[in-house]
Amino acid sequence: MTTRTRWWWIRHAPVRTTGGRIYGNTDPVADTDDPPTYAGLVRLLPADALLVTSHLQRTHQTADAIKAAGLPLPDPHIEEDLAEQDFGDWQGRKREEVYAELDTKHMFWLTPAHTRAPNGESFADLMTRVTGVIERLNAEHVGRDIVAVTHGGTIRAAIGHALNLDPDAALACQVDNCSLTRIDHFGPSESHPDGAWAIFHINYIPTMDSTLVPDHTAMLALAQR
Repeated sequence: MTTRTRWWWIRHAPVRTTGGRIYGNTDPVADTDDPPTYAGLVRLLPADALLVTSHLQRTHQTADAIKAAGLPLPDPHIEEDLAEQDFGDWQGRKREEVYAELDTKHMFWLTPAHTRAPNGESFADLMTRVTGVIERLNAEHVGRDIVAVTHGGTIRAAIGHALNLDPDAALACQVDNCSLTRIDHFGPSESHPDGAWAIFHINYIPTMDSTLVPDHTAMLALAQR
């Protein structure tokens, strides 16, 4: 039987108003005043899990809200490389203004995945650093449940890595605030000697009555690695 490591990805709570400005990997405060959402997450998440966040306060505030709702998670293991994309000189500017200036745009993001922000990074850069963290934590915590409270771009990168997607295709995945995305890694087996990833849920919105269907019926995709 293969060893299974479960990743429970949660996007942070909405940030307090930024006036339509690009905040990227800057550090605005989150608004966690939404008890039904956190009660729903408590119903879905495992208690005996490693908690992982980025270094940005909105992920810590969201994790604290989940714990305050009744889930006894440990102190977070902080991974700076799970932070949101660095949009460089565009951060702090209004999104519509930057978008209007771009020669190439992306319908679901700001720019195509390989376009690097001035004095910042591209989504492809983000995907590379996120993949490195995922692979390292898979090796260090094999067989564990990992609750990762991170960012929209980070979770898109995780989905893209699991499904071996082109970075531009990964940007098409919708990831809402406080949504749950479940991705499991299965260790090497006879049929998959390099291991495999399975996607169970993407962008699941929790409620106080949240329940998830059993694993064996929930599988949406299995990607050989």
